[in-house]
Amino acid sequence: MSRSSTFPAADLVSDVWREACRHIEIEESAAAIAATLSDHLPLGSLAVLRVMPEEKTVEPLAEGTPAGRALPKARAATVAPAVWRRLSAWLRAGEPISFGDAAAEGWLAEVVPQANGADVLAGPLRSKSGPSGILVLISTPGKQFGASEQRTMQQLLEPFAVALENDARLHELRSLREAAEADRETLLTRLGRQDVNEEVVGARTGLRHVMERAQLVAQSDVPVLILGETGTGKEVVSRAIHTRSARADGPFIRVNCGAIPPELVDSQLFGHEKGSFTGASAQHQGWFERADRGTLFLDEIGELPLPAQVRLLRVLQDHQIERVGGRSPIHVDVRIVAATHRDLAAMVKERTFREDLWYRINVFPILLPTLRERLEDIPALVQHFAERAAVRFGLPPVGPSAADLRLLAEYHWPGNIRELGAVIDRAVILGGGRTLDVAMALGLGRQPPPVPAADATMFEVIPETMPLERPAARAVADIMPLAAAMRQHIERALAATRGRIEGRRGAAALLQINPHTLRARMRKLGIDAGRFRD
Repeated sequence: MSRSSTFPAADLVSDVWREACRHIEIEESAAAIAATLSDHLPLGSLAVLRVMPEEKTVEPLAEGTPAGRALPKARAATVAPAVWRRLSAWLRAGEPISFGDAAAEGWLAEVVPQANGADVLAGPLRSKSGPSGILVLISTPGKQFGASEQRTMQQLLEPFAVALENDARLHELRSLREAAEADRETLLTRLGRQDVNEEVVGARTGLRHVMERAQLVAQSDVPVLILGETGTGKEVVSRAIHTRSARADGPFIRVNCGAIPPELVDSQLFGHEKGSFTGASAQHQGWFERADRGTLFLDEIGELPLPAQVRLLRVLQDHQIERVGGRSPIHVDVRIVAATHRDLAAMVKERTFREDLWYRINVFPILLPTLRERLEDIPALVQHFAERAAVRFGLPPVGPSAADLRLLAEYHWPGNIRELGAVIDRAVILGGGRTLDVAMALGLGRQPPPVPAADATMFEVIPETMPLERPAARAVADIMPLAAAMRQHIERALAATRGRIEGRRGAAALLQINPHTLRARMRKLGIDAGRFRD
């Protein structure tokens, strides 16, 4: 007696639910469920397809056989507009159908896998947010699905929809984690550090008084205003305040107020609701919401336009924001650290900066010394920047000589520490891993021969992987621009993955970068992944 004749349908569905919830990856769930169903259905294989409305594509996400074996996944396919209209309507309100149904009228064959001599059942998978995918059952060759199998198919849709939604959330969490790790690495590279909690260079010497004040104010929640010339390390000090505070486990969000267009200030700082203005296609959290229970670093606060200063003052007073287009206030718990290189007191007299906002943020000012005022820190800073540059450029680490330090101490450093870092980067490259060519990096050594006008642009940007010895003119002419080389490399990866970006077999995994980063670079370079899909 076959198990299918005595095994209750409720127990079968219960087994399917158990397998759907037991496995984290949907590929594992599909293989296990196929093995469970094979005792009750003439099942040859099953497949779960993910529907991506924005790209109008259907992607095979998981496939399995009764033996529990996962099948090789097919590539994503772009759906023709006429078929997409029929598919969208069916996904929203349709019932399971098969290739033999008149309702299919052939369009189903354009979307789901086919098998010679086998029957195919397809059912729409829906989540709370809308249609998410398709469940496909393929019979064993020569067998047909009847009314009983269609009823069973109807009961399978909910557990598979949940498994698909859980898989999407899992991959979203992984993407967010990868994006956070990428942001962290970018931050550490920009700060020239190995770890966020690494001690600030000069904390015991030229910056000793600054770090004492930072330690003093860190444990309170009062606003801090960091003043100093450009390049003196205001972000480094602001992060030191955050990491020494009770909010260290919360987010640290840096906003360059001078880089936000005036018409987007409210949206960037406070967020907006969907449809609040042209282009607002979704709800957007502003920087204040993202920094909740953490620290918001408002760099170059003196660049904020006056209307935005009024709204910022209100937030600092009430601890509430209101999204653009929103109707209800949102409470935020944010510690403000502001910074500027401008004379805010003079701006207050000129009425270009609000006096009440000035009083609100100037509760605890910290003045950063220029590099000219902390020359004793130059040896440690040079060693730090030289080691960082050696790692970035793949060269042996080389320290400065006494003559190098004398030259650096005699320079006036209008760009402060930021300029020092750039000079040491040049010195490491010019020294070729043998020495630091500080004189040449400062422009004091032998000048290189002039570059012909036609080739002048070739030396405007020095890639990190550029050979250390100056190449011959013919070799220089053969060097491809960095953007063109990046475009060619990404297109090769897309061609190899047939236009797929995410997943284990996607271009992002092949290039070993985050999918969000890859999409951003593709947009910047004008690359369309659809060209590589068959």
